[in-house]
Amino acid sequence: MNKSNPSHLEINDRFNEKIKELEETLPYLKKDVSCAALTLTSILEILDLPELKSFYFNNLAVPLSGGFGGFNSLKGWKGPCGAVCGGCAAIGIILAGQERLKFRDHIKTYQKAAIYVHNFEKEFGSVACQELCGLNFSDLNSVNKYMENKIWEKQCYKYVVFGVDQVRKLTSFELKKKWQ
Repeated sequence: MNKSNPSHLEINDRFNEKIKELEETLPYLKKDVSCAALTLTSILEILDLPELKSFYFNNLAVPLSGGFGGFNSLKGWKGPCGAVCGGCAAIGIILAGQERLKFRDHIKTYQKAAIYVHNFEKEFGSVACQELCGLNFSDLNSVNKYMENKIWEKQCYKYVVFGVDQVRKLTSFELKKKWQ
């Protein structure tokens, strides 16, 4: 990141631009739809980390979408929305700055992630993908229904937009201190 470039937009302005772009483009996205990957890589782009926005980070986040691919535990727990996973990953990157997260900072990262997940649940009523979209991504018929019913275009993209904005709000101090 180039901190000395005066034409470089302030971090909050970069978030505003990205959120506006996401609101305008995500409902119409027809390929590369992954709420986890889009949440994480959008924030990496805002942070001006093109090397981290590489296909590796996209690929890393894809399996986190669809509630860990439609995961249901033996005790009934369902996997979280990918935007929840991608947002938590971004929180870790932001809080660490441009170095490895120190062990003493883990608890702060846990706390921010817990607040993020709480806010997501408060906004949408759940963090479980299956509860949010009503479908199980481990079942091909459900995936087909997801696409036929345009659930991404109608609702799921909103989770990414909310996630990016919430990460900004929860990490505003660290963004100014470590990423401005």
